[in-house]
Amino acid sequence: MGAGRLVAVLMTTLLVGCAPATAVAGGSDGPLSAHRAPEGSYAVGVRTLTLDPRSARPLPVTIWFPAAADGVADGRFPVVVFSHGLFSRPDLHAGLTTRWAAAGFVVAAPAFPHTREGAAEFSRADVRNQPADGWRLIRHLSRLDRNRTDPLAGHLDLTSIAAAGHSAGGFTTSGMFSEGHPARLRSGIVIAGGGLPGSFAGPAAPVLFVHGTADAVVPVTVGQAAYGRTRGPAAFLSLLGQDHGAYLTPGDPGFAPVLATTTDFLRWTLYGDQTAGARLPADARTPMTSYESRPAR
Repeated sequence: MGAGRLVAVLMTTLLVGCAPATAVAGGSDGPLSAHRAPEGSYAVGVRTLTLDPRSARPLPVTIWFPAAADGVADGRFPVVVFSHGLFSRPDLHAGLTTRWAAAGFVVAAPAFPHTREGAAEFSRADVRNQPADGWRLIRHLSRLDRNRTDPLAGHLDLTSIAAAGHSAGGFTTSGMFSEGHPARLRSGIVIAGGGLPGSFAGPAAPVLFVHGTADAVVPVTVGQAAYGRTRGPAAFLSLLGQDHGAYLTPGDPGFAPVLATTTDFLRWTLYGDQTAGARLPADARTPMTSYESRPAR
């Protein structure tokens, strides 16, 4: 498999939110981490590669990472696997994923073979196979981290992984939390999605749900049902009157609370930043949002 190529550096900067602290979502159940969460922001680099290019299921991947002038920034960074929805592709979510990378995460986004935009053989049913693609990507990242010739070597904290995704990618994310999943999958973000059969089994982990209350594609009741099935600490951010995903676009009034809430959720669950966890209710306190959370069961 090719090591890929560095395509851009210095894409964007982001200061992590600094709202006042309130109660930690889910109590004190957040995971611990050996790394401190970054205080500021990073420039962002982007890289593309393809897993198993000669196989029956090649997987193009876009990776956004904290960058320095000469490549990857110093340090080890938690990893977020981001899954797109039907007829979509990773770069369409760059408004969100680049800002997560600027906040100190490596974000790896596969373009799924049968649900991405332009797929030669489109199949909605293939979503059930996509959680396995996510784990295939994590195994590949483990190999990159051990490959001394790869630019990402030594920069990936693969003991702290989150899965996130929008729409069908949200269902894919839920499916990664199946029976027997490794505990290093520490948290999930399900955006405008729900659960697959067998989801939310195995080690309990915090999950954040984000959903528009006027979503006509995946009704908010689907997300709420999945929220009710989780066993770890869970939270639900509702975008009042919003549709299937306009709030993921920078400039939309829903984007700021979604960015703040998801970034602090990742800081809390992957870096063990309890202050970020305490900010979550304040992040979501806007006229167009509502927020609820509950501890682990």
